[in-house]
Amino acid sequence: MNIAYRFRIYPTEEQKILLGKTFGCCRFLYNQMLNDKILEYKKTKKLLKNTPAMYKKEYPFLKEVDSLALANVQFHLEKAYKNFFRDPKVGFPRFKSKHHSKNSYTTNVVNGNILVEDNRIRLPKLKWISMKKHREPAENCCLKSVTVSMEPSGKYFASLLYEGYSCENQAADEDYSNAKILGIDYAMQGMAVFSEEIELEKAGFFRRNEKRLAREQRKLSRCVKESRNYVRQKKKVARCHEKIRNQRRDYLHKLSRRITDQYDIVAVEDIDMRAMGQCLRFGKSVQDNGYGMFRNMLDYKLAWKGKELIKIDRFFPSSKKCSKCGKIKKSWDYPKEYTAARVEMRWTEIEMQRSISVKRQEGCWQYKLSISGQ
Repeated sequence: MNIAYRFRIYPTEEQKILLGKTFGCCRFLYNQMLNDKILEYKKTKKLLKNTPAMYKKEYPFLKEVDSLALANVQFHLEKAYKNFFRDPKVGFPRFKSKHHSKNSYTTNVVNGNILVEDNRIRLPKLKWISMKKHREPAENCCLKSVTVSMEPSGKYFASLLYEGYSCENQAADEDYSNAKILGIDYAMQGMAVFSEEIELEKAGFFRRNEKRLAREQRKLSRCVKESRNYVRQKKKVARCHEKIRNQRRDYLHKLSRRITDQYDIVAVEDIDMRAMGQCLRFGKSVQDNGYGMFRNMLDYKLAWKGKELIKIDRFFPSSKKCSKCGKIKKSWDYPKEYTAARVEMRWTEIEMQRSISVKRQEGCWQYKLSISGQ
């Protein structure tokens, strides 16, 4: 299993210039290769197999940057084509914009060209760069690649990918007779409802910082585009977005880690978050909760621990099924309080059937549903 560690780096002014050139060359090569593939297919109806070496003679400035970064551009483009042919809903590969695309590139470890020491890292063409190494990588892991990225706020990060990470508690015959199970259901307010009492901090980080963000955006709208004040104010807006994103991610990381340490099996409902965000004008609340990110964190953290994440079918009538008798009501004309939300999990591999519900009072697990549909 592969595991990545993201550290902040502090390049010098000369290194920032070279990083900017590398970002631009990777973006330019990606667009050029994609354009040539499109033109070749229009002429011959065949897929062109082009490589970065074919463009270095015509564009000599490509020789100034890391060659492995350009090689990864080819891999990324080929992967985009494979994803499109595998599932057309993904969409055809698009050209990268200078102003809206993410500035990043990936380089691989070859013959010791990348070294990591206490608080610095050596990268091809860049030599040694200061790095904030806030944690040590797992033991017996080998460095595979490094992805360097720049945030809109001007901060630089290096993501170190290690391979050979071994999962914990991996046994041949897993015993689930005494397993602790947690059921999670999505909620618009508070992000989720749990089958057991779990202390949650108040989320909604975008709502908290919305006024400050709106104020900074109003200042940006009054600035002359491409002026010094415009560039300076644009970074302030980016820092506001970055703070909201970091607060949400930190909250979800801590919550998912706490659940992973306490429970062996976690059952979640497989909800289409994109479709939910596009209906009934719930987009801001759905995206602010970050439930999809939270579900992904639970998935890989439980896998690290050798535990299981079970996804319940999104069409399972969890809200209509009574947790006492198992009867399913067809209509939604419920009273204000109704015993509901029993989740049955039938797992053929371990021949286990469990039910998870939400506790309300007197040892009975209930949901509170309002007639108004809130």
